[in-house]
Amino acid sequence: MSTEYIFMVAGLMALTIILLLAMLARLYRKAGPHEALVVFGFRGTRIIKGRGTVIFPMIENSRLLSLELMSFDVAPQQDLYTRQGVAVTVEAVAQIKVKSDPESIRTAAEQFLTKTPGEREGLIRLVMEGHLRGIIGQLTVEEIVKQPEMVGERMRSTCADDMNKMGLEVISFTIKEVKDKNDYITNMGRPDVARIKRDADVAAAEAERDTAIKRAEAMRAAAVAKAQADKERVLAETVSMAAQAEAQRDLQIKQANYLEAVQKQKASADKAYEIQANVMQQQVMAEQVKIEQVQKTGQIAVQEAEIQRRERELIATVLKQAEIERKRIEMLAEAQKQKSIAEADGQASATRATGEAEADIIFKKGEAEAKAMNVKAEAYKEYNQAAVVDKLITGMPDIVKALAAPLANVDKITVVSTGNGGSAGLNKITGDMTAMAAQIPALFETLSGMQMSELLSKVKMIGDKTPKPEK
Repeated sequence: MSTEYIFMVAGLMALTIILLLAMLARLYRKAGPHEALVVFGFRGTRIIKGRGTVIFPMIENSRLLSLELMSFDVAPQQDLYTRQGVAVTVEAVAQIKVKSDPESIRTAAEQFLTKTPGEREGLIRLVMEGHLRGIIGQLTVEEIVKQPEMVGERMRSTCADDMNKMGLEVISFTIKEVKDKNDYITNMGRPDVARIKRDADVAAAEAERDTAIKRAEAMRAAAVAKAQADKERVLAETVSMAAQAEAQRDLQIKQANYLEAVQKQKASADKAYEIQANVMQQQVMAEQVKIEQVQKTGQIAVQEAEIQRRERELIATVLKQAEIERKRIEMLAEAQKQKSIAEADGQASATRATGEAEADIIFKKGEAEAKAMNVKAEAYKEYNQAAVVDKLITGMPDIVKALAAPLANVDKITVVSTGNGGSAGLNKITGDMTAMAAQIPALFETLSGMQMSELLSKVKMIGDKTPKPEK
């Protein structure tokens, strides 16, 4: 096949498809929300609303029925007679539409589908005018003029059945105008107008009368009120002047009282300040005395600690050494004694024959030496006590110096005299030093366990008991 043939076939196919689509578009009919599509044919009558459908040609057909609101005037050309026999001309406006349910649309289609809008409105107007004539005949002119809403409500309720039979509904019915040729409506309000005018004139006269009365009463009340106000004003001025005088008097009295209170308060404050100053001075002096007492207490504590240290030092250096020396001498004596006994026993066993005499001699000699050693040990014991006493007495200056040593570290002494005679000032310091020195014998008595008199007698007794060298 040639390329031209292929293009020709494709073009024919495309053209055929376009024609088919155009045909289908012509067959598809749509109904908007304001209209109904009535389809009739081999599938029966169908109502299409708000959608579309396909209409097959030659076997089906369709018509559009408008669902929009129809508004037209209802104004009969001939006069309408009321219940009173008065001829009136009534002009009204009616709002009517086809109901939206399928049954009502089918009924309206049966009634109006082949008619033009003018013909349809003419039929509806004839029905409405007939019902309006019947309703006007049941009412008076006053009711029609004064209650048009009631006339419209009656029209809607009366026409409802006939409208339903045509698939319609009355949305509203409004009376526009009511007229008559005999000026009945114009004269209808004259009695009321006259009555209203009369009532207005009477009301105006009564109002003027009441106004005059009220004006006179107001003027009288104003005069009385003015007189009363003048009286009250004079009285108020008098009371005000009296109150001002009293206030001035009270002010002067209060000023005098305030001045007196201020002077008293000032005198009290000055006196209190003087007393407080004296109290503060006494407190300062008392605090200074307390400080000095604390300083002295600290110095005494340091001195006591130094005394205890020296005491422990004396005990460690003198008494302990003397005790050790005594024990050493006793041990030497005992060893010498054992040595002599051992030598005597050795010599006795070697020379039994001659040893008894020599042993006896040696025994007696050893006994004599032992006794001498015992005497010597006793002497050493007494000598140790003497050494202790000697150490205590010779160490007295050191103890006194140690007691006075804390005072050497004092850079400055502030003396506050309280006026207590000889126990104040510098005399107090020297007195304290003397009292401290007087405590040294008591210290010796504590260390030795004996009175000073007994210690001194011991020194004398030790001197008497000291063995004299043999001649």
